[in-house]
Amino acid sequence: MAFHSSERITQQIVEAGAKKAGLPIHKALILGFLGGAFISLGFLLDIRVIGNLPKEWGSFGSFLGAAVFPVGLMLIIIAGGELLTGNMLALPMAVFAKRATAAQLVRNWLLILISNFIGAIFVAYFFGHVVGLTETGPFLQKTAAIANAKIGETFIQALLSAIGCNWLVCLAVWMAFGAEDIGGKILAIWFPVMGFVAIGFQHVVANMFVIPAAIFAGQLGWADYFSNFVPVLIGNAIGGGVFVGLLYWIVYKDAVKTNALQTGHKMKKAV
Repeated sequence: MAFHSSERITQQIVEAGAKKAGLPIHKALILGFLGGAFISLGFLLDIRVIGNLPKEWGSFGSFLGAAVFPVGLMLIIIAGGELLTGNMLALPMAVFAKRATAAQLVRNWLLILISNFIGAIFVAYFFGHVVGLTETGPFLQKTAAIANAKIGETFIQALLSAIGCNWLVCLAVWMAFGAEDIGGKILAIWFPVMGFVAIGFQHVVANMFVIPAAIFAGQLGWADYFSNFVPVLIGNAIGGGVFVGLLYWIVYKDAVKTNALQTGHKMKKAV
């Protein structure tokens, strides 16, 4: 399979970040709703796969759930959607390249945060609660166990876990940009996302689904959710914006600047 170099991927993500920065509000909200819903559907699939597996399966059962979770990011990248954790990579890189402003970054993150939350709550309430997919038998037990494990971490533990999570998620996005066909994008997404789920790292949008699902089932309260939300949001931003975006920008910024200059010269000649 052919793939792009990291220099080319850097250029692509800068361009993508610049486009995201200028998204009209209605498009950002619709695509953000889809992004939150898609990640939640991946998590719901995970729970339905592992919910009634024998306890003796242990880590292998966790691997099976992690193996199906990546469908959410596949849908976002290939079918279309906006995901806050992915934008924690793209928007900072556009800002580093001076293709977007800090104000545009904040605007985008807020719009996608709100719409991701709405999409996640939609799946948690209607599919999890009303249909009962996370509120019956072993599936309720699994949902409650996962949610309690998320909120049971200290602020520092959740923060560090979230850094690890979005480091892997943004590497999945990075490699998906490098692939030239759908098969390559699926493979690029699957391994890192499967990895973060199997490890048990914390993802702010995935938590928008599983913790509210436990709340709707009467297992937790909203105060529990918000105590988890802050460190995970901060950690995800560091994982994507610093450990992927900033580090790769430092390495490949000269190639991006050179490409921009060459493009500018070509446009002047064409004129």
